[in-house]
Amino acid sequence: MSNDAMIVLALDTALGACSAAVLRGGDVLATLSEPMMRGHQERLAPLVQETMAEGGIAFADVSRIGVTVGPGSFTGLRVGLAFAKGLSLALDRPCIGVGTLEALAASAPGPGLTVAAIDAKRGQVYLQLFQDGVAVMAPDVLPLEIAAARLAEVWTGGPVRPVGPGAALLASVLPGADLDERAAPDPVALARLTATKPADVLARPLYLRAPDAKLPGGLDLPAP
Repeated sequence: MSNDAMIVLALDTALGACSAAVLRGGDVLATLSEPMMRGHQERLAPLVQETMAEGGIAFADVSRIGVTVGPGSFTGLRVGLAFAKGLSLALDRPCIGVGTLEALAASAPGPGLTVAAIDAKRGQVYLQLFQDGVAVMAPDVLPLEIAAARLAEVWTGGPVRPVGPGAALLASVLPGADLDERAAPDPVALARLTATKPADVLARPLYLRAPDAKLPGGLDLPAP
């Protein structure tokens, strides 16, 4: 199917929003995003239905489904992935996984260095760097001082955009940066990334460290 005819449904519950967008080719048919840190499980299905209805698209017309796979909230990621995979099975359509940091970077396009960052707490940051839209490192979780040193090595001047809910943590080492502290990816950017990826890109959760939740006795929850 050509990209002009492709209908993409993308959804995101990885961070501080519950979002969905539906595109036909390059045209945005509908998009909806609501800020929230909790409650994704209750809101996601109605929000996706509202987005599809606003776009005038039946679920059977969807060509592929995109979903953020992390890093992000342990619970939020599971909500989005479970919904996207269930819909994929019901419709027999590909479910495409997109990294949250990649989606954040695509939400603030432009030349130069894009610094996608999420506050990982504990003095750490989830980080991925993009030069002129191309990833120059894999997603990683780093102590703030190491992340700052990494940026000092990579950035030699020119346009630079820290983007995401951890962007402000690194702004001090990027004088003159165009700071974008968005809480979550733009669902339209997520949908456009979904359209460009091979159909066999699997939607698997990307956990860069163990979950914060503990079992009784202090044991970590088992890795998924």
